[in-house]
Amino acid sequence: MRTVSGPTDRIVVVGAGLAGLSATLHLLGEGRQVTLLEAGPAPGGRAGGHDDHGYTVDTGASVLTMPELLDEAFAAVGTSTAETLTLRRLDPAYRAHFADGSTIHLHTDADAMEAEVREVAGAEEAAGYRRLRRWLTDLYAVQKDRFIGGNFDSPLDLLRPELARLAALGGFGRLGPRVGRFLRDERVRRLFSFQSLYAGLDPARALGAYAVISYMDTVGGVYYPLGGMARVAEAMSDAAERAGATVRFGTRAAWLERTGSRVRAVRTSHGDRVECDAVVLATELTTAYDLLGHGPRRPVPLRFSPSAVVVHGRSDREWSRLAHHTIFFGGQWEKTFTEIIREGRLMSDPSLLVTRPTATDPSLANGDGQVLSVLAPAPNLHAGPIDWSRVGSAYRDELLRTLAERGLPGFARDLEVAETVTPEDWAAKGLAAGTPFSLAHTFSQTGPFRPANLVRGVDNVVLAGCGTTPGVGIPPVVISGRLAAARIAAPKGEP
Repeated sequence: MRTVSGPTDRIVVVGAGLAGLSATLHLLGEGRQVTLLEAGPAPGGRAGGHDDHGYTVDTGASVLTMPELLDEAFAAVGTSTAETLTLRRLDPAYRAHFADGSTIHLHTDADAMEAEVREVAGAEEAAGYRRLRRWLTDLYAVQKDRFIGGNFDSPLDLLRPELARLAALGGFGRLGPRVGRFLRDERVRRLFSFQSLYAGLDPARALGAYAVISYMDTVGGVYYPLGGMARVAEAMSDAAERAGATVRFGTRAAWLERTGSRVRAVRTSHGDRVECDAVVLATELTTAYDLLGHGPRRPVPLRFSPSAVVVHGRSDREWSRLAHHTIFFGGQWEKTFTEIIREGRLMSDPSLLVTRPTATDPSLANGDGQVLSVLAPAPNLHAGPIDWSRVGSAYRDELLRTLAERGLPGFARDLEVAETVTPEDWAAKGLAAGTPFSLAHTFSQTGPFRPANLVRGVDNVVLAGCGTTPGVGIPPVVISGRLAAARIAAPKGEP
């Protein structure tokens, strides 16, 4: 594995999202001096939150899986997730309502889910679920260390025994058909393939290897941190400061001071000069390239994932059909991907995720009322020429009426909308193509073909975050921080 050459005692990490915080903790664990710069007033990035008149709102990621990866980061500075956070495992992880009026609860406990599938789809489908679960587990086991959890120096790094095993498992086939080998019921198949949308892909076209996202959700388990999703970043930031890091909020990296091929200091928006031996840019990928003054040379342009419209609100009313995470599937599931990915149009028959974190933590509303968010997949700004300033409020109202028609009576009337976030709003926050989901996980943007965390022409800068390896989602982002730290300070015994 290639690492940063020369001295690496003083490190500046730019960006206090989960990637930057993970890198910071791992670097501290290897004895480095770390200064963490964050442009915003608090840590969190895409997994942040804020207080809105006494209600705690998760403004980004709402699905937390694989908390053992957080444990690795905390352990680097001598603490643990259990000492810093209180996590609740969600059961069900999701509740799914379908256009035919049926409901399926997605449990991560094998026996509970087998019983659920047997009840709604029969014994043969339940046996298929068991086989699928074993396949997902095998798929994750073969990928977790080398393909997800390892640094790549070139595509030749793929040539290892695990590659043959991955191929034998069907990792290079298509996800939808592969899941279909185990499950016949279209509803159950959706529950184990919709997760590919997190990676910016249509399940029918995604590589089978991306079933590992389904593994994380449906086998590994879904969790929620009491106090809100932002508590994860706050706990990591606090642990970093206790371990000796200098953490500066409201401080933007303005430019990198270079001598030849090395960055000698980071200049801040306040005019400060922070000297360093190496830099981790844990920012939006395009922001990192702007700071560097150039991007990678690629034979094909970068392709971004679909975006989302998110409606945040609160209500004094409860709806019995809502769990912590509830999916309302439209009838035209396949058409949805054609519309938002290939045609750049709004969903004609929307599938929606409603998140109600107060189902798990009533204190988010001071014990009074409900905090609710509605997420609707939407085209990114590159895919669709939609005038969001004109259609945003009308589309919000349409989504709320749709939910009222699908079993949440009065939802459009009784939800007090606090904020509606459109792709244009994501772009205003600095997210390329107006999407919070970064680069799509196409084959040409996967593994060693994804933008690398080392940058040609700059000897001591490493990238972290969802735009680089291994990819999008809380687990990959936390891993990306560890991989970036390893490029600077390879743990003892690591090649």
